[in-house]
Amino acid sequence: MRVTLLRRLDPWAPPLLLMAVIYLLSAQPSLDSGLGVADTIGRKLVHFSVYALLALLSWRALRERMDPGRAVLAAFLVASLYAVTDEYHQSFVEGRSGNPLDWAIDTAGAGTAALRLRVRSRAAT
Repeated sequence: MRVTLLRRLDPWAPPLLLMAVIYLLSAQPSLDSGLGVADTIGRKLVHFSVYALLALLSWRALRERMDPGRAVLAAFLVASLYAVTDEYHQSFVEGRSGNPLDWAIDTAGAGTAALRLRVRSRAAT
């Protein structure tokens, strides 16, 4: 019984851990390095990449429970909806704000990962 529970939890550990890291970083008053435009561009690239990774890790967990096409869509939705909650969370953190542009960048990252997964799964069939 214990092994079965661990097998069920195992694919969800990476996306949940990444969500926890996102939450903790979002709770920080400021992540600004003081590098101006380079800092802004760097943070936007990180937003894009982290949510692409979240979509990929979510897909990895979901593909065991549903067909690949649905898993890609569900993983995209998980990442995009988590981005909404992240921006909402930031709106309560002093020195931070919820930013629709950040949500769009996060969702673009998740969408890019989902598109690549979709293309890859079609090429495999």
